[in-house]
Formats: sequence, structure tokens, C-alpha cells
Amino acid sequence: MQPDAPIFDPEAFRLTAQEAALAARAREFGQAVLAPRAARWDREASFPTENYRDMHANGLLGICIPEEEGGLGAGYRAYCLAAAEMGRYCGATALTWNMHVCSTLWTGALTEDLEMDAATRAAHRRRRRLHYGRILRDGAVYAQPFSEGGAAAAGTAAFGTTARRVPGGYVVNGKKIFASLAGHADFYGVLCTETREGEERLSRRDTLYLAIPRDAPGVAVEGEWDPLGMRGTVSRNLVFRDVFVEEDAALMPPGLYFQAAGRWPHMFLTLSPTYMGLAQAAYDFTVRYLRGEWPGTPPVKRRMYPTKQIAVAEMRIMLEQTRTLWFQAITEAGPDPTKEQVLRAWAAQHTVMENAAALAAKAVRTCGGQAMLKSLPLERIYRDARCGSLMLPWTAELCLDRIGREALYEKGETD
Repeated sequence: MQPDAPIFDPEAFRLTAQEAALAARAREFGQAVLAPRAARWDREASFPTENYRDMHANGLLGICIPEEEGGLGAGYRAYCLAAAEMGRYCGATALTWNMHVCSTLWTGALTEDLEMDAATRAAHRRRRRLHYGRILRDGAVYAQPFSEGGAAAAGTAAFGTTARRVPGGYVVNGKKIFASLAGHADFYGVLCTETREGEERLSRRDTLYLAIPRDAPGVAVEGEWDPLGMRGTVSRNLVFRDVFVEEDAALMPPGLYFQAAGRWPHMFLTLSPTYMGLAQAAYDFTVRYLRGEWPGTPPVKRRMYPTKQIAVAEMRIMLEQTRTLWFQAITEAGPDPTKEQVLRAWAAQHTVMENAAALAAKAVRTCGGQAMLKSLPLERIYRDARCGSLMLPWTAELCLDRIGREALYEKGETD
């Protein structure tokens, strides 16, 4: 198979040299390494450990670690473009890779935009170097368990997983559900709420972000994993029972996550690149299949039928609309965005998640019966794409709710 063209042409989208190079690295890696293995992880609902070993060797585990600390130094947009290319070839690997990368993006480039006094910033940089060293040197993989089954993951309540300060560190108790990489990450970047003596009510302002070793006493992985799609994420339940972690486990200083969530909302858009890639993959498959060019299938052309041509035209229009809005949203990412930029980010999230599923469904209908065969990737793309609109903190429903409310009300207005 010929090398794939970029999802975002570097010249047309005016990418920087670094962005184009990192997207090309991810695309070449995805086509050569991820695509041939993707069916296995999906069939077995098993974690793509081999992919992570190869990503370590390729440098991709450190894509967002600053260059001066040994990584590839990708900023927000550069990472998103590379992640979309990865999602094109294996949705489950790209989605779990995002959880890992966010532990470096959030603690790296993003925190440089946040307010900290000099002593706090120095301590943060010292601690993050410990985590970065594990990733670059040892290939350590970080997870980011988020959901708890309540409103916390949506950002409207404090996390129910708690951390109590003790001499030398914290004791963590709680449970995370749909915890991608459960049982396979080396460290779990757990969002939890610090409890304070004499205060019964938990506060989002007291959110901590702690890296808990997988083998720490009191850490348990529970439940089965046999979902519709994204099967290779292995998102089982994580339980923490009186788990002690040291002070240096902090991925962010106390209070910084709360500041980030309010001032850098695009940090929650990073699940979308995977689905941007899946949308492209559905279109790519359809074109090659109708041209009789998909490997392993008879070289039968179906492109001459007007119904197929119209379907591909409709897919192309939807894909172009999705790419353009999403690219604008990731370009605007930064601290303290305007109201219009936040509305656009929510619109981009909703559009990517819904359109990836719609494009995959259109591809199945257009390609016909063979699209249902597990020997071809479209069936997996269809199931993986269907999962996007469900993902917190910005589910499709929450995006609609927030867009409608914020478009109609200015700050402080009530009825």
C-alpha cells in the first residue's frame, strides 16, 4: 500500500515545520506498526503493549515532554495533529496514548501558562522531571483515570476519590470507572480531592493530580471488559484502598488543576484527535474499496455507480467541514480563551464525535455487505467511532447543553 497523504496538508493548513514532521512521524508509524496489529487488540479486547514498546523506541511516548528535558517538545496543536494521524490506524492505541501524553502536556506546556510563585514552579519542574525521566528512560506509561460515575468528570462536582495528607505524602481512597490502561499502565495519574480536617464538604478547588504506581499496596483492578468498541483500551475499574503515595507523586501542585480547568478549557478537547483520525479512516477505506484498491479484496471497481459517487461526495463534504472546524479550535487553544473560542471548542468536540460515527455509518452503507466482515477494518472503525460521543468530560449531550446555555446567557444573567 502506498503511503497515506496527510490528514492536514502542511502547506494548505500552514503547519510549522515541527508540526508537519511530528504528524508525518505519527502517520508513518501508524501505517507501518499500528494498522497491522489493530484487529488483534480489538478481537481480544487486550491492551496494545507491543505498540507502547515501539512508541518508546520511536520517541512518541515523550512527544509533549519539553525538548530541554529530553522530549520532542510538541505543543498543543502539534500533538493534536499527530494524535489524529495515530487515530486513523488504531483508535484504541491512540485513545490510550492520549491519556499518557496528557500527563506530560498538562504538566509541561500547559502549566507554563498558569500562575505559580517561583518556589512552587521550581518544585513542580523538579517533580515533573522525575516523571519525565521514567518515561524517556524506562518507557513508563501513565494512565489518566477520570470517571467516577457522577458529575465530577463533567467538572461540576468534586472528585469522590480522596487524598488525605499524612507525613511524607498522601493516603488515597476511592474508585475510578472506565479507567483506560487499567492493569497495564505503570502509573495512574489520579484526579482526587484533598480532604481537610474539620471540613465535611469536598471542594473542586482542592483537586490533586497524583501519580500512583500500579504496584502500590491497596491498588486493585476489578471488573470485566467486553465493550462495543475501543476494546483495546482495557478500561476496567480501578480501586484505591488506603494507598500511600509520596509528596513527589504530585503531577501538579495543589490547586493548579482547578486553575487549569478554568483557564485552559481546551485541555479537555484532547480526546477528539482520535476521532478525527477515525473519521478520516472511514473516508479513506470507502474510496479505496470503491476503487478496488483495498489489500486482500478482489480488484473489483464500484466507483462508476452514481449512488456511490453521491455518497462519497456527501462524505467528503462532511469530512471537510469537520476538519476545518476542528483545526480552527485546536489552533485557538491557549490560556483564558474568549467566550466565542470556548463555544467553538465545544462545537468542534460535538462535531468530531458525532461526524466520525456518521461517516463510519455512511461508509458501511456505501461499501455494502463486505463492510461487516471483521477481516476488514471498517467494521472496527464503525464500532470505535460510535464511542466518541459518550466520553467525558465533554460528551455530545454536555456540549449541546453548554453551547445552548452559554449562547443565550452572559455571565451573571439569570431569569
